[in-house]
Amino acid sequence: MSKITFLGAGSTVFAKNVLGDCLLTPALQGFEIALFDIDHERLQDSANMLNNIKKTSGSTSIIKAYTDRKEALSGAKFVVNAIQVGGYDPCTITDFEIPKKYGLRQTIADTVGIGGIFRNLRTIPVMLDFAADVREVCPDALFLNYTNPMAVLTNVMNTYGGVRTVGLCHSVQTCVPELFKHLEIDQTGVKAKIAGINHMAWLLEVSKDGVDLYPEIKKRAAEKQKEKHKDMVRYEMMLKFGHYITESSEHNAEYHPYFIKRSYPELVDRFNIPLDEYPRRCIDQISRWKQMREDLVNDANLTHVRSHEYASYIFEAIETDVPFKIGGNVMNTGLITNLPREACVEVPCLVDRNGVTPTYVGDLPPQLAALNRTNINTQLLTIEAAITRKREHIYHAAMLDPHTSAELSMDDIIAMCDELIEAHGKWLPEYK
Repeated sequence: MSKITFLGAGSTVFAKNVLGDCLLTPALQGFEIALFDIDHERLQDSANMLNNIKKTSGSTSIIKAYTDRKEALSGAKFVVNAIQVGGYDPCTITDFEIPKKYGLRQTIADTVGIGGIFRNLRTIPVMLDFAADVREVCPDALFLNYTNPMAVLTNVMNTYGGVRTVGLCHSVQTCVPELFKHLEIDQTGVKAKIAGINHMAWLLEVSKDGVDLYPEIKKRAAEKQKEKHKDMVRYEMMLKFGHYITESSEHNAEYHPYFIKRSYPELVDRFNIPLDEYPRRCIDQISRWKQMREDLVNDANLTHVRSHEYASYIFEAIETDVPFKIGGNVMNTGLITNLPREACVEVPCLVDRNGVTPTYVGDLPPQLAALNRTNINTQLLTIEAAITRKREHIYHAAMLDPHTSAELSMDDIIAMCDELIEAHGKWLPEYK
């Protein structure tokens, strides 16, 4: 019996999408769906939810919850990772509140920036533990990483974990539909090409019937900028740098040095930037969980409609050998020629029985590659810190981050990092 293992299965809503999709996929019937989470109550919630979907869908797959990680992974053909280390309380709170003392404000803090650096540092050791288990009990498994910070964690699993890993994000498949919906353009028959790094991949080409749609897109975007809307940062970046970015404006506001500035506080209002957005979402989700739990876990008639998440389509393509195209995060083996080879990049990939095969992109427009490299610098220094356990590389990663370095002095960055290391306590390994 083939096996799909889900690590972080207590993420019940996300498990519903990814594993509910698998239960509805004909090629994946008869699989074992193995669930693992360190929160045993949430683990059982997800098992109950999936068994409800199994009943209403008529799936022949078996749902099994494990409290031993190695047993859950043993013999797996596919592994899905959706963990969060440290949770909202205390780690996300720490990631926001200590930088705020130094005057450094954030929106989401899960990719780069000071919050992204520390989320990486506490997650990488856990991921390397996963990798050791995978090498031991399911060495041929394909590992799908959904956990942020996507680029760094996927890089670590491939480079240091020895595990065949592809990173998956929602932003690629939603990029064109959301842009066209907001600009009121019909997306039927549109052809698009997207590549870059995770959360900062670029809509490189967009056309219909051989006609470049960018002039019309930019014209409408310029009109939209006259009034406040939720995507003002991305539109501003497109109008200034020439191309639209895959990930949201609240994310991109903190990836660049242009938008959240103590010296220009009016920019936050001008570009409608939601500071402290991620903590608000966490608090809202926690407050809504009781009702969500009732709706998801205790509804014996729960149904599911296959989502846009890539996982089940990847598994299906590998099982059936019917090709499927994804935007995947993979190592840059010369795929994007003007980004570092040691970086993780997000490019179109073909999936079939051979697995995930990335496609060649070539050079990005020089200004876009330059913007990507500013974030790659911090990603690579964060990996260096995590692997060597040298505190100085944490400082380097933070001092090279575009937003952090634009706002704080080097001395303040080092002091802030020291305070964050101390506050994270047991969540971080020792740093020399």
